[in-house]
This record gives sequence, C-alpha cells and structure tokens, in this order.
Amino acid sequence: MNEANQQPTASEAPGLRELFKIRDFRALWGGQVVSDFGDGMTSLALLLLVNKLTGSTTALATMAIMLAIPQLTFGLAAGVYVDRLDRKKIMIFSDLLRGIFVLGFLLVDSPDKLWILYTIGFIQSTIGTFFNPARGALLPNIVPKESLLAANSIAQTSMIIFRLVGTGAAGGLIGFFEGYWEIFIIDAITFFVSLMLISRIRYIAPQSQHDSEINFRTVVEELAGGLSVTFSNRILTGSIAALSVTMLGLGAVNILLVPLLVNDLQIKETWFVVLELAQTSSMILSSGLVAVLAARFRSTNILSAGLIGLGAGVAALALPSNVWHVVVILFAVGWFITPVQAAVQTIIQTAVPDELRGRTGAANNAMITTANLVSMAMAGMLGDTIGVRNVFVVGGGLVALAGVLSGVIFRGVEAQVDGEPVQGAF
Repeated sequence: MNEANQQPTASEAPGLRELFKIRDFRALWGGQVVSDFGDGMTSLALLLLVNKLTGSTTALATMAIMLAIPQLTFGLAAGVYVDRLDRKKIMIFSDLLRGIFVLGFLLVDSPDKLWILYTIGFIQSTIGTFFNPARGALLPNIVPKESLLAANSIAQTSMIIFRLVGTGAAGGLIGFFEGYWEIFIIDAITFFVSLMLISRIRYIAPQSQHDSEINFRTVVEELAGGLSVTFSNRILTGSIAALSVTMLGLGAVNILLVPLLVNDLQIKETWFVVLELAQTSSMILSSGLVAVLAARFRSTNILSAGLIGLGAGVAALALPSNVWHVVVILFAVGWFITPVQAAVQTIIQTAVPDELRGRTGAANNAMITTANLVSMAMAGMLGDTIGVRNVFVVGGGLVALAGVLSGVIFRGVEAQVDGEPVQGAF
C-alpha cells in the first residue's frame, strides 16, 4: 500500500473529518455514490418497464430471480478471484463491462424482447458478484483499522440516500418523458465515472495478486480453503449465521408489508413515500451514531444488540391500527439497520487476513441471498396460513433470536485481527 494511504495514522481516533482526508477513500466513496445513484434509477426503471410490457407479476418475479441467481451460482467463486487478483483492476473492469452492457436495455421495446432484459440483468448481477467483494476487501487497504466502522457506516448511508435519489429521479424522468432510454444512458455514464474515480486510487496490490494463474482446480481448492478458515472462525461464523437467520425472518416481512398496509390498514399508495422517508431518515441519522458507538463498543456488541432491537421493531409491526403507528415503528427500525450493516462489514474486514477477505465476503453474500430467497418463497404460504400480522411476530422473533445467539457465540471468543488477538464481545 502506498505511503499516502497511511494518512491519518492508525493511532488517531476515527472520525468523519479524518476519514475524508484520505484521498483514496474519497475516490472509492465518490465512485460508490455515482454508481448507487445509477443503480437506483435502473432498478425502478426495469420494474416499471417489465410491468409496462407485460403487466405480469410472474414476469416481475422472474426479473428478481435472474438478479439473485448469480449471487448463489458465481458469488463464492468470485471471492477466489478477488483474493488472487488485483482488486482495483477487478473493480475497474467490472464498471467498464457494466457500463457497456447496461446500454443493451435500450434494445427492449416489446414483450418479445423481454429475454434481453433477463439476460443483461443476469450478466450485470454476475459482474456485481466480483465488484462488491472486491470493494469490501479493498476498503481495509486504504483506511486505518480504527476508521473502518465509520467508513462502512458512511458507505451504507450513502447507498441508502443516493439509491433513493436515483429512484426519485427515474420516476420523474419516466413521468415527464414517458421513456426509459435516458435512464439507461445516465446509468452507463455513472459506471464510467465510477471507473475513472477508482482508477485514481493509489493502491498497489501485493505480489500474491499479480499475474496469479487461476484454473478450475485452483478455484475449487482455494474456495474450500477459504470456507474452511471462514467457518472455523467463531466470530465470522456467528456473524454470517446471525445475518442468515435475520434474512430468514426479514425476507417474508419485506414481501408482506404491502398487504398489511394496503389490504389490512387500507392506506393510499401516496403514504408509501412517507413510510420510506421515515425509515430512511432514521437510517441516515443513525450513521452519526455509529461513529460514537465505535469509540465505546466492539463491532460484535453493536451487531448483537442491533439485531435484538431490530427484531423487536419488526415484531411491533403486528400491532398498528393506523398508518401513523407504522410510521413511528419504521422510524424506530431504521435506527438499528445502519449500525448492524456497518458492524457486520467491519467484522468481515478485520477478522480474517487480507488474502481471505474476498472469499469471506462472498460467503456472507451467498448465505444471506439464500436465506432471503427461501424466506420470500415462503411469504405467501405463511401469510395465508397464520396471517400476515403473525408473520411479523415470527420474523421479528427470528431476528431477535439471531442477536441473542450471536452474542452467545461471541462471548469469550478471541479473533485474530490484523495479527493482534482481540477478546470477544460481551
């Protein structure tokens, strides 16, 4: 790593001001911001385009599945490449390819061309399985360890804000111009801007990531070795298991929130903007809280306590008798989401050696995606069988249970973090 990346030094207390003094972090964060904006635009545009062309919920579900499958089929193998090749180059080529492929959406103007959306969506998601672990693994190489939790918090908050802004921009463009080509062109431009910003990062990959020969046997062997190390580390196992159980509870909840609001409480669609802003605002506010928590508690403490609080909030969604109750509950829930996300990212980045971060991040993404898909698949059946409100109670209970179990797993455990033994949380 270039000496310029050492500012501020690890001895300094983490803070936003010190973090943004790091030139390479500013470049990485800037690339994320523009990319998240473009992602927010395209995500909404694809759903609206599929709905416009087909009017089919099955077609919408197919689009969602095509975007999720790569995480399960390629995600783990992608982690091997992230650990063996130059992470900066992986991100640059990923942005270049996605910027080119997204222009393919311009070809879709009739239902018989829907396969193009599915194919390009699958390709885009596949490339993302390389980009996201590479970004997560690169971050500890350019910021001090003490600033990682704050950096992850900023990343999560920025993603929420700029995807929301992108979604709003897409809605406005489609509403005014009744077209989609502007959105896909803007998204392509954001990928190319991200590419240029990432290219400015002064990161020098270690020799182990230069000209590494990778074949099928290498991928299998290194993947097996990485997973063995990952799941022999109790802190990593506890974190990944906790998030998997959490998504098992939240997946169905995310699907059934709409029936609760529309069918049960009978609120108008215009309220969805208020509800989204309620949760988003607290998630943004909580990002400032993360820096305070980081100075006093370990990431493992924050993760366990955050999941328990999140579970209680989800279970409370079974109680509302009017929309304002939901507004208050979602505002409360948002306070736990950003600390939980930042904490688990920090754990993954610090609990394993640098050469294993890609595989660890990929394993985490694959487990979460699997649990989320299983939960969403069961959502309809559970809602019809035990009732929508009872699903919120069960889902909240699973999330809180994940927090309790992770706390038990973390207790008294030592993890090897950057060569230094760290006592487990609680």
